[in-house]
Amino acid sequence: MKESPLPFRQIEWWLMTLLFLAIILVNVLDAQFLGFNPSNKQMSIYASKAFIPIIMYLGYYLMHIRIIPNYQENQKNWKLVLFSVLVFFGAIMLCGAFSMNAGLTHDFFMPFYFNSVAIYIGYLILVYIFQQILLPPRAKDFQLFNVSRLIALYFFVFIFLVQYQKIAHHAILIVYSIVLPSLVLMVIYNFFLVYGNYKIGKTKLARIYYWGLMILVGIIFFILAVEDHNSRILLFGVGTIAFLMLVLFPLSNLFFKKYDSLLSEINTLSYKVDQGSANLSFLRSQINPHFLFNALNTLYGTALQENAERTSEGVQKLGDMMRFMLHENNQDKIPVEREKEYLVNYVDLQLLRIKEQENIEIVFSKGEDSCSGEIAPMLLIPFVENAFKHGISLQKKSWVKISLRCLAGSVHLDVNNSIHRSNDDDPERKASGIGLENVRQRLSLLYPGKHELVIRENEMEYFVHLSIKL
Repeated sequence: MKESPLPFRQIEWWLMTLLFLAIILVNVLDAQFLGFNPSNKQMSIYASKAFIPIIMYLGYYLMHIRIIPNYQENQKNWKLVLFSVLVFFGAIMLCGAFSMNAGLTHDFFMPFYFNSVAIYIGYLILVYIFQQILLPPRAKDFQLFNVSRLIALYFFVFIFLVQYQKIAHHAILIVYSIVLPSLVLMVIYNFFLVYGNYKIGKTKLARIYYWGLMILVGIIFFILAVEDHNSRILLFGVGTIAFLMLVLFPLSNLFFKKYDSLLSEINTLSYKVDQGSANLSFLRSQINPHFLFNALNTLYGTALQENAERTSEGVQKLGDMMRFMLHENNQDKIPVEREKEYLVNYVDLQLLRIKEQENIEIVFSKGEDSCSGEIAPMLLIPFVENAFKHGISLQKKSWVKISLRCLAGSVHLDVNNSIHRSNDDDPERKASGIGLENVRQRLSLLYPGKHELVIRENEMEYFVHLSIKL
């Protein structure tokens, strides 16, 4: 309630819808002539009390739900004036016809109609004033605005019902002004004093508030019954207590428990999202240095073995890779084409090192078409890096075969490489698999249910298939 304004247009719409529906139903059911032949006068009054609220409700709907929101969106004054005048005179002509025919008024000047229009305009003016003085940044939050507007809405509807008594049954006013506020107060009382104390373990205090309220209600109705010498009031009091104990409090407790359950689920989901974001950041921090140091080691070996021309080419490609990691790797998503470029640079950098080795076969099928769409960065390279790390031997026959395909809305990577087992005392053996485990976690966090990862190996080969739906 503090962070944002309440959806008042929907609240006002539903309140007036339920109010007019109650007025229409009560007027329709309150036919005093049921069971005998009604006169024309009785039928006219009956029809007017049924149709006048319908006409006024349709006018309210057109103004509040259609015309005013359309004006706020388009800011066209002539449309607001034109449609408002049409609704005003159209409603007054129809209401006046029913009112004069039923004898409720003697001309088209209907006090209840003009008073209703004046109340509606007054409410809109007050809302505008509230928006100017109670909304942030003038106020620190939305709480004062929300509370003030709810109170204003209640009292303006109350005034409307008071002046609308010629059309609306007096029972509607009693329910709205007495019964409804009493029910709201009882629910609030239950939430803070009864249910609230039960929830924090103060059972004894909660029972005191619960039974104290029932006793107080009983005493009030007993005093009223004695003062008025009417036993029906006492009977009504017993019914009220039974309603509180058997209906209102149990139903409100179910609502409160559901509300607490939803809050708990939201908090749990928020925690999981925060935890997932933290894990993602941690995984990225693990992956980046891993690739950077591998690339640096490759360049170091190339500089020792070959001339400066190849080294300069390697430095250029390393620069591209470092720019990628510094500027794009921290983004949530990047173009697939940029991920592909990084992969190509990595493979080219490895080829500089093993270019002259006849026993090593490198096949990279990347397609000539550009890749469209976006993907989370650094999801493809770990599998290729792992293939070069464990699949290349300068002494034994080795191969790395890579296929990268970009289809409509998906990316497919296949990597097949030879396997050369390292010694147990090789420090790289203990570190092997860190990058793959990280990418597994990232895939489960970023593409749950939208990726397929298949890894197979035997004594000679290692195979990876990865498909991601973008």
